[in-house]
Amino acid sequence: MDDHLNNRYEADALIWTDTQIALLRAGKFDQLDVENIISELGYQVRKDKHEVASRLRGLMAHLLKYQFQPERRSRSWANTIDNHREEILDVLTQMPSLRPQLDEYVAHNYTKAVRAAARDTRKPRTAFPQENPYTVAQILDLDFFPGQSEKAVDP
Repeated sequence: MDDHLNNRYEADALIWTDTQIALLRAGKFDQLDVENIISELGYQVRKDKHEVASRLRGLMAHLLKYQFQPERRSRSWANTIDNHREEILDVLTQMPSLRPQLDEYVAHNYTKAVRAAARDTRKPRTAFPQENPYTVAQILDLDFFPGQSEKAVDP
């Protein structure tokens, strides 16, 4: 790999990216910084997977808070739930191959969601179900709000 390309990659990723795009469009494949392109593509995939997992964790925590602290339900909580769902669905629209991994992401992140919900509500972790009470379909369903006849509160 050309040290000049590597230095440009490390100095300014935006200029490096623009340069790589221009080289690809021009068909100058022999001038591409292949190793860093591979690295960037791998990073992007990991970032997208992490975003889905993180949003699922936040969404489940809010669903738990919504269900187990009904006296605190607010439009803000419903909006946060909606925002998490919409962001997850946007990523899944762009990368439908992530959808089969959702069960795994939900299972892996449920305990973390319980910890966050317990911290936010100041309830013990034992106040929440030990096993995830929601299906992936419910988690992503824009109309599902647990404990409220499955619809959002509209104060």
